[in-house]
Amino acid sequence: MNMRKTNTTALIILALILGSSFTQGQDGAKITLADLWKKGTFRAHGVRGLRSMEDGTHYTTLEKRSMIIKHSYETGEAVDTLVNSKELDADFKRIQGYSFNADESKIMVYTNRQNIYRRSFTAEFYVIDLASNSVMPVSENGRQQLATFSPKGTKAAFVRDNNIFIRDLVTKEEKQITYDGEKNKIINGAPDWVYEEEFEFKKAFEWSPDGKKIAFMKFNESRVKEYSMKIYAGAAPHHEENDPYPEIRKWKYPKAGEKNSILTVHVYDLNTENTTEMDVGEETDQYIPRIRWTDNPGKLSIFRLNRLQNRFEILLANPETGDSEVMYSEKNEYFIDETNFDYITYLDDGDHFTLVSEMDGWNHLYLVDMEGDIQQKLTKGEYDITDYYGFDKEAKRFYFQAAKKSPLKREVYSVNWEGEDLKKVSDKSGTNSASFSNGFRYYINTFSDATTPPYISLHNESGKKIRVLEDNQTLQNKLDTLDHSLKEFSSFKTSEDVELNYSIIKPIDFDPQKQYPVLITQYSGPNSQSVRDSWSFGWNNFLAQEGYVVVSVDPRGTGARGEVFRKMTYKQLGHYETIDLIETAKYLGKKDFIDKDRIGIWGWSYGGFMTCLTMTKGEGVIDAGIAVAPVTNWRFYDNIYTERFMQKPQQNKEGYEENSPLNFADQLQGDLLLVHGSADDNVHLQNTMEFAERLVQANKQFDMKIYTNRNHGIYGGNTRYHLYNLMTDYLNDNLKN
Repeated sequence: MNMRKTNTTALIILALILGSSFTQGQDGAKITLADLWKKGTFRAHGVRGLRSMEDGTHYTTLEKRSMIIKHSYETGEAVDTLVNSKELDADFKRIQGYSFNADESKIMVYTNRQNIYRRSFTAEFYVIDLASNSVMPVSENGRQQLATFSPKGTKAAFVRDNNIFIRDLVTKEEKQITYDGEKNKIINGAPDWVYEEEFEFKKAFEWSPDGKKIAFMKFNESRVKEYSMKIYAGAAPHHEENDPYPEIRKWKYPKAGEKNSILTVHVYDLNTENTTEMDVGEETDQYIPRIRWTDNPGKLSIFRLNRLQNRFEILLANPETGDSEVMYSEKNEYFIDETNFDYITYLDDGDHFTLVSEMDGWNHLYLVDMEGDIQQKLTKGEYDITDYYGFDKEAKRFYFQAAKKSPLKREVYSVNWEGEDLKKVSDKSGTNSASFSNGFRYYINTFSDATTPPYISLHNESGKKIRVLEDNQTLQNKLDTLDHSLKEFSSFKTSEDVELNYSIIKPIDFDPQKQYPVLITQYSGPNSQSVRDSWSFGWNNFLAQEGYVVVSVDPRGTGARGEVFRKMTYKQLGHYETIDLIETAKYLGKKDFIDKDRIGIWGWSYGGFMTCLTMTKGEGVIDAGIAVAPVTNWRFYDNIYTERFMQKPQQNKEGYEENSPLNFADQLQGDLLLVHGSADDNVHLQNTMEFAERLVQANKQFDMKIYTNRNHGIYGGNTRYHLYNLMTDYLNDNLKN
């Protein structure tokens, strides 16, 4: 979906009033839906394609989708234009992404991207030699996927049609190294749909550190059941070939309790041209969420996870023989958080790796040796690490992001090798994230809070600000012309004595003596957060302008409040969240400025699931709701995500049935709008259609809108603008008027 994210003691959250909730504009200009969904008037800017160069003193950016610019960290100034595609003798002018080879003498760029799923895509890749300014296509034999330089930059590996190829960039020879790839049967070097979506990666092959071998995953999808949907001719884009007969698109999608791909791991030796299968154990009903070379080309690490995802192991495999042994093992009472897999980093001393784990009930950083023994708990306390940036080997310090001050905030910290001398790197209170240079001499900090759009600044290792890269002052100037409301933060305790954080946006010209309709916005999925001291400006602000009170709330199961709070919903997704959202509605209904007979709720994806549950189980507390792309029974969703939190339907029938809106359709109270894209490959239209049928048979009236050929994001052409007009009108008809 990805219905999460991006944490037993509940922290006591102080009410945070971060500036006035109302800003007086200079001329009383108003926000329009066209501003938000057509013109991008209030869109914040970032810095595109930014990455550190190997020397640690320069970084590059992608600008105007045609130029790769080299900058000095020390001065922040541009010092060179490495690539200007408009000046190249090449078949492309637009650059959509790029990467360097190891010595940065070459740059690989891609253009003409065509998406496959959420992360995967095919494109046309080219290699640019910076010395000669010459351009070479990675392949002349068709579009490529996942093209990647070898460590020395003399070769490139890529996937095409589910097989892996190697292109020698010197001799220009192209060699195919797997031959059994076939659509909906065998995939080499790229994940299947469910792995890509739920384990959040798109490349399933890795060059060895010496460039002599390639390790890759092979997905055998043959036993996985297919899901199909129709693609109509449509208009934006128009699929002429589907008129008058729609295309039936099929792909392998393992639903809860169903069979997965059988996954094997292999190593191809470029010198011998032999492929060796690695030993991943006899069990085939398991997951391999990552493969990663250690600093030693003679040791390949393989991450192994059992089907229930509560036992995690790291195997060390010999790439010559395929033999493997368990190097590290961890069990969890609930499940292993998959977001921590990418924080496992092998240090170049060859003796240690870093690990982020919840083993003490909070997400903390550990130093582990290559025997799998924990050498040092590097962070400690009742707070969660939310990102890990890496290790400065010269200063022997680890850098990370954490919600240490409050679940609503994020700071950047460093800690030494002994787990002592914790230092706060960021200096602003709100949400901070960092991108460090190689060598950690410089970092780029991105900051925002409830009143400040993203502010991106360059700093040296002592924290001194060198330059502001983007202050979004243009956006701030536009906002200054508006009468608009911003978020305030607070919390309340439920009847079960659970403290919930929420944000509130009040109408402009707010009068506490008046009563207003309220819309509860939420996502509510495991480890997610809707309530954050970070910048957002969009439909919620528009609704406040139109006379609504808009409240966002994070129920139990959401993030940055420790493992017990985060995993409270285990085996019963929707149960505690529904209780907390209904309590939120009751709490708001008691406020003098809220009309308790005009309370609405809406959400997308997991949030749509929660909208359906609160309106069927809410005993009439909610008067109107909008559910966009909702799950209505977890049996319809993919098995990796669902079983992580619910186990298999065969093991937990009660948990599935007692929290499915399908089974409570006859209890619907209030006005409900269901919205779905007909080509949603993630949360299938099946969810909405089955719920609609239950409502019909229960004689419950509702409204429904289906968007032709749209996926889970429901965008393209005029679609988003139409959707938000639809939802605005629905709220006005059922809550405001």
